[in-house]
Amino acid sequence: MMIKDAAVLPPSIDAERPVPRWAVGVAHVVPLLALPSGLWRIGLALGLPLGYTEQGLRDLVGTTAWGSLYLIALSVLTEAAALLTLGLVRRWGEVVPRWIPLLGGRTIPRLAVTMPAWLGVGVLALLWTPFLFWWTLPHTGMTVTGRLLVGFVYLPLAAWAPLLAAVTLSYQHRRTGP
Repeated sequence: MMIKDAAVLPPSIDAERPVPRWAVGVAHVVPLLALPSGLWRIGLALGLPLGYTEQGLRDLVGTTAWGSLYLIALSVLTEAAALLTLGLVRRWGEVVPRWIPLLGGRTIPRLAVTMPAWLGVGVLALLWTPFLFWWTLPHTGMTVTGRLLVGFVYLPLAAWAPLLAAVTLSYQHRRTGP
């Protein structure tokens, strides 16, 4: 039985429950939310002040390569975590890809996906919700323009937890029996 617009949507194990268009859209937006802050951190790692005073940048990054490596690794890991949201709307979030030895082709248990996703929602809410209050806190080592810039590059991350929650609910609904 073919469902209208099913060819446009990513395949789901259960053809009766295709991935909703809104969930696909939201899952693609999440990695874009993490991109501005990651690019900003990479700029800092490359030595660009990007709103910090000279001393503020030195305090943040340090004088060795480790501070820069940390900022780059944090940016890459943040973006990778954001990209995992796509697994909630793609087949690889439901069935282990065939190229993976021993497990390829097996159905992934719903709880093996939803439990880490819900844990992620909680962690992300704790991490990023405080950025809603960024402009009310003092920030020594930053210029006025820098405070404004940082607020705007990190503010989108406050939306990550609720958007992940919405996509996780959609996944859970699709993967739960009738």
